[in-house]
Amino acid sequence: MTQTEASTFATESRTFSWATPGQVDLARLLELDGLQQLQAMRDGELPAPPIMQTLGFTDLRPEAGRVVVEMPAAGFHYNPLGTVHGGVISTLLDTAAACAVHTTLAVGEVYTSVDLTVKFLRPVTVESGLLSCEGTVIQRGRRTALGQAQLTDGAGRLVAHATSTCLIMRVDQ
Repeated sequence: MTQTEASTFATESRTFSWATPGQVDLARLLELDGLQQLQAMRDGELPAPPIMQTLGFTDLRPEAGRVVVEMPAAGFHYNPLGTVHGGVISTLLDTAAACAVHTTLAVGEVYTSVDLTVKFLRPVTVESGLLSCEGTVIQRGRRTALGQAQLTDGAGRLVAHATSTCLIMRVDQ
């Protein structure tokens, strides 16, 4: 494709802002348990992770062992074939499953994802509307936790599912 051909396509733009990670005092963050951390982000007392602004998440609803995140499907999420990119869908699923585990963290605990297994069940487009992703904890042990997430479209149809293993660690304060 030549430069002239590329310039004939309609373009859109998008701007957003975020708080730079690392500006939050880690000691302050670790004074809270995982559920309190996510509630503080939801309430604007702590900054949300930049990925939420990058992808356009519109809601975060944490409770013990469960998290719901929402995002409207948008054109800037598209892959070259005109559907929402699988990486965007995977990010939603990873966020919900891992944040469900996050809600179980005690003061001084952190976690990291070990794996993420995703099953794509139907295509997602702008017409899919508001995507809602519910993450729940299947099992929480002392060192690992297993979370799962289900992504539904605006009509309530299941479009993707994932499971995630998380490694839980203690942080010396």
